Amino acid sequence: ALSEVLAAEAVSCLNRAMAALRNIWEEIGIPEEQRLERTDVVRKHIKSLLDMMVAEEESLKERLLKSIAVCRKELDTLCRELQLGPFETEEDSTILQMEKNLRTCVEVLQKQKRDRKQELKALQEQDRALCDILCTALFSIDTASVPSLEDLDRYRRHVASLNTLKEQRREEFVANKRQIILLMEELDHTPDTSFERDVVCEDEEAFCLSKDNIVALQNLLQQLEARRALNEAVCAELRARIAALWERLQIPREERESSAVH
Repeated sequence: ALSEVLAAEAVSCLNRAMAALRNIWEEIGIPEEQRLERTDVVRKHIKSLLDMMVAEEESLKERLLKSIAVCRKELDTLCRELQLGPFETEEDSTILQMEKNLRTCVEVLQKQKRDRKQELKALQEQDRALCDILCTALFSIDTASVPSLEDLDRYRRHVASLNTLKEQRREEFVANKRQIILLMEELDHTPDTSFERDVVCEDEEAFCLSKDNIVALQNLLQQLEARRALNEAVCAELRARIAALWERLQIPREERESSAVH
């Protein structure tokens, strides 16, 4: 392996350096006793450097093992929160590769957790707004835990159904409001209750689309239609009596036609 070649080269470099030092000491004429001392100093320097390097690499190994333990613990927690199966690791992989794989998985699951929480928050905001308009109860869901995919799917469908209901009631309100305003004008009726004033108010978005309000709206329309029908019946009866009186009094046609416009 290339690492073994490099290690052998390092040993060779050390041997060459020691040989060169010995040659220099011999040329200088340094006594044997001092050569031994200087050789020992070199040994200590080399040993200190190598010990420091080994300690740094041991520290790196410990950090990686600690990171693996932390990631495993966090993965277990995330899998429980996200309602996923236990995380399986490749036991035959190296420490470095395992640490990288576990850290990557933690980041992926953390993003899933954030995404689910954010979607839950957005659905809750929509739900609250729709419930305020429709006067319905909020969707029942545990907000303290991370929602499952099934929970989010049910919540999405619930909000969609509320949106559909809101549009249906809005269309019904607008159509009934139009008829009510026409009937009030025809009957010369001025809105005299708070509900009637809310109905004919120009701000249609402010009208509460509760089930009770929709029923009350239908009842108001039926009451106005009944009043118009009653008025029409009374008018028809009065017209018939007038016509009968015209005949009995033998009123000329010209005079009848001038009055017929009323």
